[in-house]
Amino acid sequence: MAQQHPRKRRLLAAATLAVAAVALAACSGGANASDTEPTSGKGRTLTLWHYESADGAMGKAWDQAIKTFEKETGAKVRFEAKGFEQIRSTASQVLNSDQAPDILEYNKGNATAGLLASQGLLANLDDAVKKYGWDKKLAPSLQTTAKYDENGIMGSGDWYGVPNYGEFVTVYYNKKMFQDAGLEVPKTYDDFVKVMDAFVAKGVTPLAEAGAEYPLGQLWYQLALSKADRKFVNDYQLYKKPVDWKGEAISYATDTLKEYEQKGYISKDVAGMKAEDAGTAFIAGKYPMFVSGSWWYGRFVNEIKGYDWGIFPFPGSTLSLGSSGNLWVVPENSKNKDLAEKFIDVTMSPQIQAVIGNNGGVPVAADASDITDAKSKELISAFTDITKQDGLSFYPDWPTPTFYDTLVAQFQNLVNGTSTPAQVQKSLGDEYESYVSTLK
Repeated sequence: MAQQHPRKRRLLAAATLAVAAVALAACSGGANASDTEPTSGKGRTLTLWHYESADGAMGKAWDQAIKTFEKETGAKVRFEAKGFEQIRSTASQVLNSDQAPDILEYNKGNATAGLLASQGLLANLDDAVKKYGWDKKLAPSLQTTAKYDENGIMGSGDWYGVPNYGEFVTVYYNKKMFQDAGLEVPKTYDDFVKVMDAFVAKGVTPLAEAGAEYPLGQLWYQLALSKADRKFVNDYQLYKKPVDWKGEAISYATDTLKEYEQKGYISKDVAGMKAEDAGTAFIAGKYPMFVSGSWWYGRFVNEIKGYDWGIFPFPGSTLSLGSSGNLWVVPENSKNKDLAEKFIDVTMSPQIQAVIGNNGGVPVAADASDITDAKSKELISAFTDITKQDGLSFYPDWPTPTFYDTLVAQFQNLVNGTSTPAQVQKSLGDEYESYVSTLK
């Protein structure tokens, strides 16, 4: 077993991420796979886990990467599809055993990849970064979630993962449902409310949502961001100063989320719905809007057939959820670290980055001239607009290792009526402040 690093966790040392246009412009340098010595994989098998949809941008890209990798190395890939929740909830136990894969996709941030790094469960990738030149391909801001110090704090230290796409949260909308209702894309938050009221009046629930997983918590954070500024983000995510859990931004978000349930803006069954339920319901044309991440974009491109759709920024907010994408990480117990590193390099190649960009993803090391799909350009343009105004604000569950589960449970209680907004905020604030107190 690898030597255990200290598990004490300090402050989140993340810089604001600015990706799209910068990443596309900064990616021309760096070593290509052909510039390094070939990795022999003949007679060997690489075990790989990821949780991307086969029809999504990253799923398509990783599928092509597997084919390219096998051709270039002579190795075979044993791919095992895993759910996001499955990997998130079992990673520490699995990676600390002989059942660990050779490479897997994992969530970035202190509470996830940083925690595994601090436990000695992830392999240090510094030598691979130098060998393949990934630091030349990734804009400095993108390297924030790839590096962790000995206590698992991101933004400095050694490389323990490699991101190869960006992501952000936006509003998806069904153009046909809007047109049939005589409605236009809202420009202000008041317009957004009027649109939701108009749909409710027609017996239509406006927002696809899910309370059993991340979407409802992300909507809550987006509502808070609409009343917040960069100082709030720094306090919440970077622990610059104490967070006021009874303050305007958080109180507004919690109260408004409850109002959404009371006014019929979200389903009465939302507490039991998972992200997949919300996404597939939007695909089926059952809801006119869905506030969620760019990770759905490629799948929507492929699966929505009966109507036209588009995106617009959450009205009335200059701040948006977002960051670099998830990471490729190599377990310390990997039996094929060299093959794992080679696979990462394949995913960073112009060929695979173009697959991401032309199928609804946000590539980080693509040649801009390789992005030819009009729908993909729409997505990348929206991301660029956010980064230009310093809008990326990370995610609500990042501050503590267990905050994701707490957010899900508390917002289920909120929409079910078993907890009041004040009680929810107290529970969230108690956990947050309890964790922060251990960092002093």
